[in-house]
Amino acid sequence: MRTALGVVGALLAWFAVAFVAPTAVALAAGEPPWPFPVTGLAVAATGLALKRLTGRRPPLGVREGFLVVVAVWLLVPAFGALPFVLGRVPQLDHPVDAYFEAVSGFTATGATVLTDVDALGPDMLFWRQATHWLGGLGIIVLALAVLPRLRIGGRELLRSELPGPVEMESLGATVRGTARRLWKVYLVVTAVGFLVLAALGWAGLDRRMGLFEAFSYATSAVALGGFAPEADSARGLAPVTQWVLCGLMVVAGVNLLRLYRLAALRQIRAVSRDEELRLYLGLLVVGTSVMAVELFAAGAVTGLGSVRHAAFQTVSVMTTTGFATLDWSDWGTLATLTLLALMFVGACAGSASGSIKVVRHLVLVRFVRHELEQAVHPDAVLTVRVSGRVVDNPVLRSVLLFALLYLLALALGTFGLALDAEAGAAGTGVFTALGAAAACLGNVGPAFGELGPFGSYAPLGGASKAILTVLMLLGRVEIVPLAVLFRRGYWRA
Repeated sequence: MRTALGVVGALLAWFAVAFVAPTAVALAAGEPPWPFPVTGLAVAATGLALKRLTGRRPPLGVREGFLVVVAVWLLVPAFGALPFVLGRVPQLDHPVDAYFEAVSGFTATGATVLTDVDALGPDMLFWRQATHWLGGLGIIVLALAVLPRLRIGGRELLRSELPGPVEMESLGATVRGTARRLWKVYLVVTAVGFLVLAALGWAGLDRRMGLFEAFSYATSAVALGGFAPEADSARGLAPVTQWVLCGLMVVAGVNLLRLYRLAALRQIRAVSRDEELRLYLGLLVVGTSVMAVELFAAGAVTGLGSVRHAAFQTVSVMTTTGFATLDWSDWGTLATLTLLALMFVGACAGSASGSIKVVRHLVLVRFVRHELEQAVHPDAVLTVRVSGRVVDNPVLRSVLLFALLYLLALALGTFGLALDAEAGAAGTGVFTALGAAAACLGNVGPAFGELGPFGSYAPLGGASKAILTVLMLLGRVEIVPLAVLFRRGYWRA
């Protein structure tokens, strides 16, 4: 595993650069900056030590790629939590809470243990938002874009890092070129979102939207994360701002490779034939319609406001962002169950979204139909097709494996949370445990009850926080890389 450790060292050494920006923000805000450079030095020292100890290494293979992905996603939040602990940030000075918040940030989950966001200084608020944006597309994808020495074995890393079963026909470019194109799209969407939100504030259409707020909401929306600089998420924003955020989340939920083809290659016809994209947009429309009817019938909101709130909540939950304009913890049973169902959908593969992803649902439905037709016509030669392409057996197996492991992780997580609640540590029932497990495994963030969009995970005990931290990591690495490491055969030479 020397190769894997060497690559992890290179990634950590590069990650140390991320602490320069929050150091500058701390200095500009008059806050003690030392937690950030100290952490950056620790990260750089660890990374360089791993590189030196491993020396010359053979090329990175698929087997080593699993270890790299898991190690990076365990270590990066650990170092990302250090500024909170070293700075003795209120509510985040305990290592368990700091690690929970950092994992939630880098995995773009949006679950928080903070009960008073305003208590954080501008430097820590900036770092909290930056973890979202850096982790949204992935530390490894960014490293592949800027570090030429990772090109060997980079395809395995890129395939493991991008959420969902992404097609890897690489736009006629190298792995490094593909990673760069992904980050260019990510940067452009973020910049456009920031400029539009800042313009709303400058024009007086939303007086709460200053430059820092525009940066925070834009980075969270594009990373599909959900951290906000305000305790009330998106509830206090102007309606026009909520619509802008809604549109930004919809765009960010599209496969970034598709966005590149549409914007740079003008492949409009190819994109229009994408069944995953059509189903994604269709589900958003259906979910919004159902939610609007439920909200209007329940009298929660009236008039056109029901459409806006329904669209916002549907988009936010389905794309696993976690922003909220209303406290859905107070809604009726049908609306709550609709939101719970949306947590299992996700956006498109190749976006920063969590959960199962639309394309996997599409493949599963086509596979079930294929098996039923094969049962009726056993001699027929039938195939599973998505967007006109045959889905081969390895992809089918990977989708089925992921779905089974996802449900297993959800069941075990719910069981563990319910047991902890029964012991009196936290929680108020099995449904609350199920909602929390689904929200963290799907990287949605807010759940229901006291763990809802305007609540906090702070009341949970240490065991429950540990379970949810594991679920967030499982959701981000998509379970399989971590599950592989628990096989005895993996560690045999």
